[in-house]
Amino acid sequence: MKKQIQTNDKLRNIAIIAHVDHGKTTLVDAMFRQSGIFREGQQVDERLMDSMDLERERGITIAAKNCSVVWKDVKINIIDTPGHADFGGEVERALSMADSAILLVDASEGPLPQTRFVLKKTFEARLPVMVIINKIDRKDARPDEVLDMVYDLFIDLEATEDQLDFIYFYAIGRDGIVKRELDADVPHLHDLFDTIVEQMPPPSYDPEAPFQMLVSDLGYSDYLGRLAIGKVFNGAAASNESLVCLGENDHQILLKVTKLQSYKGMTLVPVDRADPGDIVVLSGIEDVRIGDTICTRQAPCALPRITVDEPTVFMQFAITNSPFAGREGKYVQSRKIRERLLKETLKNVAIEVEDSTTDESFVVKGRGELQLAILIETMRREGFELCVSRPKVIYKQGQGETLEPIEHLFVDCEEDFMGVVTEKLSIRKGKMTNLVNNGKGRVRIEFSIPSRSLIGYRDEFLTDTRGTGIMNSYLAGYEPFRGEFPVRFNGSLVSDRQGTAVPYALFNLEPRGQLFIVPGTPVYEGMVIGEHNRATDIDVNPCKEKKLTNMRASGKDENVVCTPVREMTLEKAIHFITDDEMVEVTPVSIRLRKTILNAQKRHQMAGKLKKKEKE
Repeated sequence: MKKQIQTNDKLRNIAIIAHVDHGKTTLVDAMFRQSGIFREGQQVDERLMDSMDLERERGITIAAKNCSVVWKDVKINIIDTPGHADFGGEVERALSMADSAILLVDASEGPLPQTRFVLKKTFEARLPVMVIINKIDRKDARPDEVLDMVYDLFIDLEATEDQLDFIYFYAIGRDGIVKRELDADVPHLHDLFDTIVEQMPPPSYDPEAPFQMLVSDLGYSDYLGRLAIGKVFNGAAASNESLVCLGENDHQILLKVTKLQSYKGMTLVPVDRADPGDIVVLSGIEDVRIGDTICTRQAPCALPRITVDEPTVFMQFAITNSPFAGREGKYVQSRKIRERLLKETLKNVAIEVEDSTTDESFVVKGRGELQLAILIETMRREGFELCVSRPKVIYKQGQGETLEPIEHLFVDCEEDFMGVVTEKLSIRKGKMTNLVNNGKGRVRIEFSIPSRSLIGYRDEFLTDTRGTGIMNSYLAGYEPFRGEFPVRFNGSLVSDRQGTAVPYALFNLEPRGQLFIVPGTPVYEGMVIGEHNRATDIDVNPCKEKKLTNMRASGKDENVVCTPVREMTLEKAIHFITDDEMVEVTPVSIRLRKTILNAQKRHQMAGKLKKKEKE
């Protein structure tokens, strides 16, 4: 007998997907304003969905977030997703709660690599997609061409006939304008709201099935404890009801719902009942993980778990053993760092943590160096002190050979810089696969390149293209190892003692290379204070003062003026270091250092390595 499927017509669950900086969060702001969530005259911040400080500073969405608006008595749950492939775990997690999606594309840039990535995930989830061509007010907007490019992308990703027959709009998200025709004079979003309500599918459910909710996100409340956030697939549940949580391998945990909440705008409001299709927040269970199913005790039945792409890079996280350890941070013990990393794995399904060979370090795996850099920056702001290594890619073994992750890289730059970009990428084992010259001074080049080649290249690329180049990539798969290449051509200037940097010493070290520290900076033995002009490391004394005598000088002493230094941000530091170096991260400072601080031990180790190579 065929199952009878019903729909909840009072609900719509829609995810908004896009490439970074194509206007996703700004459009959600406009939807809030025009749906009547805010009272007239209420002061409202911009980019409401970017609730994390790092999101506001960088202008990108890092974590997927939920909110809701009401239009014509229909509640529309909106899921804002990240646009960067490094946060792909967030995209997959968010799409598990959606029944349809809005694809936002810039009217000038068109579909970019991350657009392809998030759209591919949407097709894998078999969601119907609506397209919005945003920023049509840009001077270089080309909405008709971009629409054709979107069709090409859908075909390239093997969209079904129903998905190819998509509804599309033109928009100026910043001004809250969405319209069907380019020349239409529409000052609002009403057409978009009406289309979502009338043509996007409502959530479907089996009326005879018992309560089932898939946990897609976790939260925490000081009053309620751990919060499980997810979509109700079947059945209904009420507050104070006794349920069961099914974990991995059908491990059962009994729970009692202490409070049920649902989204109203950006805020959570208490509800008495969770209806099929709604996105709810349930409290009353501590040991819950993303991917678990919460269901009735009488008929426990697990839903398919959320699966994410496996990690491609890893970094070593360790405690700080420098002379300055514990001076600037609140949490320095390995136990505290381990607890924080394991807590991150509960909320972020794309992060994996493994114990290392020593008790004082951990291997943290993720989807990209940006994702791991965001984690380190977050920990730093929370008061942690730790050391991290250079990101390395995760290799696989297959068919008797080593396989490495390969990226499909898109470069958009001015024609004059094409030579230097191509040359540097070819040194890094990149292969050009396509070149498009539109005759307007800019070229678009595609490369097949190992993931490890792009670690640290972005800063170099911006310098080579004088800040005008755009570079994006997505994981294409695994291929046989393409061979070694030089990561860095220059060595390091390493401090040979502990003390405070002196202007006289730094001024005399400037001919040796580019410095990272200013006068007055505390230094210690093994700390990297600059980049050497040559390929070898060199031990230097940044604390050396000018020798003073009781003899009067015949001329006046010259005033020492140091050249501006290269400031090291966290990401620049992670990209700069080599395999025998680490970045010491504290809430106040970012320092580069050698893994082995003692100069004598380093030289002994280098001698042993050379001896082995000769043998």
